[in-house]
Amino acid sequence: MVKRLVVGAHYGFRDWLAQRVTAVVMAIYTVYMLVRVFSLPVYDNAAWRALMAGGFTKFVTFLFALALFYHAWVGVRDIWMDYVKPISVRLTLHVLTLLVLVGYAGWVAQILWRL
Repeated sequence: MVKRLVVGAHYGFRDWLAQRVTAVVMAIYTVYMLVRVFSLPVYDNAAWRALMAGGFTKFVTFLFALALFYHAWVGVRDIWMDYVKPISVRLTLHVLTLLVLVGYAGWVAQILWRL
């Protein structure tokens, strides 16, 4: 049985790497979307809907959102672990944060596939 500590940010390299990888994914998506948006012939609702209608763009947008939410989870979780000392409050904040981020992911999926 592995004993896991519930105090302090003892996750180290794995979370450091996850933050960097998700940041790279978000940066690449940002460049991709900037190129796509600035190459639009007109800037109206129809052009935006056409831009977001492609399956690849929906996929990379959802990937961006998942990267953003995981990036946020690692950062906020470390803040809770570093600054909230009562374990019950910290675990409650962890659960609430996780529920909100999962809810946001569902909301993004609903929005993207409704277009």
